[in-house]
Amino acid sequence: MNVEVKYAFIINPNAGVKKKINIEEFIISNLPKTVNYEIIIWKDAHDVQSVLSKISIGNFSHVIACGGDGTVNMVASAVVNSPMALGILPLGSGNGLARSNGIPMDLKNALNVIVKGNTKTIDSGTINGNHFFCTAGIGFDALIAHKFATSTKRGFITYFKTSIKEFFNYTPQNYSLQIDDIKLTTDAFLITIANAGQWGNDVYIAPAAKLDDGLFHISILKPFPKFSILSFGIKLITKKVNTFKYMLSHIGRKISIQFKGELVAHYDGEPFIIKEELTIEMHPMSLNIIC
Repeated sequence: MNVEVKYAFIINPNAGVKKKINIEEFIISNLPKTVNYEIIIWKDAHDVQSVLSKISIGNFSHVIACGGDGTVNMVASAVVNSPMALGILPLGSGNGLARSNGIPMDLKNALNVIVKGNTKTIDSGTINGNHFFCTAGIGFDALIAHKFATSTKRGFITYFKTSIKEFFNYTPQNYSLQIDDIKLTTDAFLITIANAGQWGNDVYIAPAAKLDDGLFHISILKPFPKFSILSFGIKLITKKVNTFKYMLSHIGRKISIQFKGELVAHYDGEPFIIKEELTIEMHPMSLNIIC
């Protein structure tokens, strides 16, 4: 039985760094007239349930996230474990999932990919019940995600400045981990659970990670001398961070992380406060994505 091809474009007008673009006008002007589609505007944070309801009852075959990584995560969470396919018009500063799937950053080219409708199936994860598709974690990067989320300015420059400002004052934490059958305790600057290899902006925290291998790649950055930050940064952008002497790398499907007190964690850059324990689980081949 053939399923009717019908697109939903989910627009978050308050997201991303390309706010000067009228994305609704762009879609209407550039989408072929033969495409059956509907545009759904995500008005504000209180409108999420309304948007999710429209996705679930709209009989859509393809659901397109038009926004930054937060918008992509929200839309992907609505279509995961369903026949629907996620598409992305990348409007954010990191665009981690789009970049990891070879989706063009140019909007016209990205729209062409969406219209062609070629799909593949990838893995996803949950962290304390929250879906993620690129990376999740705890430590310094989660703190920066929290600071970035509350900033009035967006973009890579803001992210970079925030990271440098916080770096010299950050205190690594002690964590107890269980990765499948392996147990370890360590101080760590950050712990990243990677489904995709990068955080975004082609900054690779787990270069060996693959979106469809059924495994998380866990990167544990131990405390390191501050003078090594330049070396660490170069290795991040050259896909060689696994050779950094203070980096531990593991693979696994189920991870628990225990710690004392409350800390900030993140899923796809979305920060949240968590107390004492994180549980991360792999969900193989659970998301259809247009790429």
